[in-house]
Amino acid sequence: MTKPDPRTTDVVVARACIPAALLAALLAGGAHAADPDSLAWTFGGFGTAAVSYSDNRQADFGSSVLKASGAGYSDAWSPHVDSRLGAQLGVTVNKQWSGVVQVITEQRLDRSYRPLVEWANVKYQATPDLSLRVGRIALPIFLAADYRKIGYAYPWARTPGEVYGALSISSSDGVDASYRWKAGGLKLLTQAFVGGTRLDLYQGYTVKARKLTGVSTTADRGAFSSRVSAFSSEVSIDLADQLFDGFNQFGPPGQALARQYGVQRKRFNALTIGAGYDPGNWFVMAEVGRFNSHSFLGKTLTGYAGAGYRVGAFTPYLSYAASHAKSPTRDRGLALDRLPPPLAAPAAQLNAGLNYLLMSVPVQNTVSAGVRWEARRNVALKLQYDRLRPGEHSRGTLLNVQPGFGARPRVNLASAVLDFVF
Repeated sequence: MTKPDPRTTDVVVARACIPAALLAALLAGGAHAADPDSLAWTFGGFGTAAVSYSDNRQADFGSSVLKASGAGYSDAWSPHVDSRLGAQLGVTVNKQWSGVVQVITEQRLDRSYRPLVEWANVKYQATPDLSLRVGRIALPIFLAADYRKIGYAYPWARTPGEVYGALSISSSDGVDASYRWKAGGLKLLTQAFVGGTRLDLYQGYTVKARKLTGVSTTADRGAFSSRVSAFSSEVSIDLADQLFDGFNQFGPPGQALARQYGVQRKRFNALTIGAGYDPGNWFVMAEVGRFNSHSFLGKTLTGYAGAGYRVGAFTPYLSYAASHAKSPTRDRGLALDRLPPPLAAPAAQLNAGLNYLLMSVPVQNTVSAGVRWEARRNVALKLQYDRLRPGEHSRGTLLNVQPGFGARPRVNLASAVLDFVF
């Protein structure tokens, strides 16, 4: 029998009271058969049906920068913030060999719901403690790395955007090796990975992450769980190439700005630390992350902390999240007073474009309160209120920012989310 993966089942069952056999099969792609050397298949799925309301009409609240719209500017009420559907097929060939494919559909930047292959990998269990995988693999970053798309697996309506939004890429194509070990009463799993990924955005624009390498270690002991992760990648994003091509036409000053803020083969580094404690009736968890893009995407320090208390089928909870910029969110750009009038006007436009990009460095804090109701087995209804406060000269995690966007806006968001697994 294929054993469930402790790094997913232990944490998820503790946090969301999910039936162990169901989620072990869904997340680990395991199959159950009387004969451990017989071919066996598993199939499962998950989804979220949701609607969100925002009172700010100058920008959209979205759960990811990889979505085209959200609640607020595009529509006061939006189903696109959290709604998604996923399915997973797993196969076990024998004690050593298994595989999994996971497909997800949610709104994309081209406004379509075209399915995306999130996972597609083959696993070789070399020893009881050492396993190797090749293919498309979930990036082991953040506490919820193995189930960040499965809303039923965490207590809130969505993962905190200040932290999880700093890394929108959730999987990579490559190889990884995982090793289980013990120390000081802790059960540990260390995972090293190498790979890369390419995301097609819209109208031919892409995000490419090459030479992606990293390491992650989870630690569990009773009700305590934690994860420490670090990774680095060479990132290229061609969305703003035309702007930086314009800066390059202004000689050394413009070329210096293009080198500083452009996103072509720029090193992206990340370090995340998270921990949770869940003895049963209540839980607390927190994560912090440090991200450096060496580009207009900036350098940020992020974090959140949350807690909840279970009363029968209901779990009221609170959380606070924040993101702080450690790099400029504005730049004077080209010195206009040193340019002749025919060049000053286009230079001013370039400066304005640069500062619009720098608004994407998230400076924001969010207070959230909500309640989760276990409506029935494998179905949970969540009602959540969020109050977002983007910082000065930053759009925070908001999308589609309009010219009337205030210097220090406030966003009140209400969400109703129905999560399920099957």
